[in-house]
Amino acid sequence: MSEENTDWGKSVAGVVLRDGKVLLTRHTYGAGKGRLIIPGGYLQNGESPETALRREFLEETGVEVKPVGMLGVRFNMHDRYVIFLAEYVGGEARSDHDENSEVIWLETEKALTAEDVPDLSKKLIRAAVNGSVMPIVEYEHSEKYAPTSLYCTGFDGERSTK
Repeated sequence: MSEENTDWGKSVAGVVLRDGKVLLTRHTYGAGKGRLIIPGGYLQNGESPETALRREFLEETGVEVKPVGMLGVRFNMHDRYVIFLAEYVGGEARSDHDENSEVIWLETEKALTAEDVPDLSKKLIRAAVNGSVMPIVEYEHSEKYAPTSLYCTGFDGERSTK
């Protein structure tokens, strides 16, 4: 990704669970250096969060994913950060040898107790395992507004257990 096309104020990450394991990357820089974290990255200018998640996963891990819901969101004075639950679609986990030094499928229970997995990643993994997700709901909209997805607890007001 070219730096001039990067929207440094918007980022995404995702939790992907498969066969009792979670996909994690060992970060190579910044505050997460040397730690196993959920994959993610910054949006490109004009890119939707869902598209950014798909792109970032493929670039950094070699794994194709499909966002299915939202696990969390952070808004502060510096950035907006959306964390998705995503389904595994295909591909083999591999490092990009740039932003991460390894990509692994780690047993979920081990990830929740590992010292090299940060607390935020653990909280999001736990939310995914517990089904604390707001699913994507399609809706009719005006072309004036984008994107065309909405995350909510459902039409009946019940919390999602998806």
